[in-house]
Amino acid sequence: MYLSCPILFAAFKRWPTIRRSFTLVGLVINATAIVAASFATKVSHLILTQGILYAIGGVMVYCPTIVFLDEWFIRRKGLAFGMMWAGTGVSGVVLPFIMSALLDKFGFRTTFRAYAVALVLLATPLLFFIRPRLPLAQTSLQRRLDMSFLRMSTFWIPQTCNIVQGLGYFIPNIYLPTYARSQGMSGAQATVMLALVNLGVVFGAIWAGALTDRMHVSSVMGICSVGAALAVFLFWGLSVSVPMLCLFSLLYGLTAGGFSANYTGIVQRVKDRDTAVDSGMVFGFLAAGRGIGAVVSGPLSEALLHMQTWKGEAKLGYGTGYGLLIVFTGITAIAGSGSWFARRVGWV
Repeated sequence: MYLSCPILFAAFKRWPTIRRSFTLVGLVINATAIVAASFATKVSHLILTQGILYAIGGVMVYCPTIVFLDEWFIRRKGLAFGMMWAGTGVSGVVLPFIMSALLDKFGFRTTFRAYAVALVLLATPLLFFIRPRLPLAQTSLQRRLDMSFLRMSTFWIPQTCNIVQGLGYFIPNIYLPTYARSQGMSGAQATVMLALVNLGVVFGAIWAGALTDRMHVSSVMGICSVGAALAVFLFWGLSVSVPMLCLFSLLYGLTAGGFSANYTGIVQRVKDRDTAVDSGMVFGFLAAGRGIGAVVSGPLSEALLHMQTWKGEAKLGYGTGYGLLIVFTGITAIAGSGSWFARRVGWV
């Protein structure tokens, strides 16, 4: 999903009239993917439906929303985008419990079909509000893509931090449930921890977005990154109990979850250097950078976990077999603050 963002943003720049129709088509593809997944009998079927088809539909809704939101807000743009990303956290708080209950009672086939119906009924009316602020000209003109930002350190330094941070960002969401169960905790407790991560994202995205409207984006990236690293090293690494893991989950969502809200600040700094740069293209490449981290982190984290470094030798969380994974997550988290150091020496 993330990796295709630059392609779609380029298409919207070239053919702006297709933007709004993409949201409806994307929603239809999402619903179709969910229904198709309910008929799955093999893992490969789920990969095709949930992994590929659903991602295609999701990005077709996601990218036009970003473009239109960028048009509607200027002074409080960071806060607006932060509130949008907070919405993903809200769904992450509620849906795990709903889906878990439905799966236990009705099975995955009925649950998937019910979810598809609910998605269409709830999302379709909202598509009316996803629209451009400025009317398009009756005649679509040829629009040249300005890619000059790809030669700017103002873009590449934050982008590098974004990619490295993305390598570890998804690890707690992937492994926190299995880590909790390996420590004797129940599946319900593991679900609560994931919900707490998403609850933290709700508030983290809002406060980080609001800060980008008031502070230099490199400072906000530094706050998010250092806060996330401290949460990982102190509360995950030193924890084998439910209260400490719950505290880690909330703090990690609150800090690391606000990192993506910095994208609007990065875009603004790039446009300060060259006003001709298209915001959508910069955002698309930032999203693709996060996508690189998401794709690589899966096999990389699995390899790190397989090594079972420090198991039985170190104390607390570091000695559970997840130690190297915890350290890697913390290091990649703090690497996101690299833009702050780069600004100190005048590179950003």
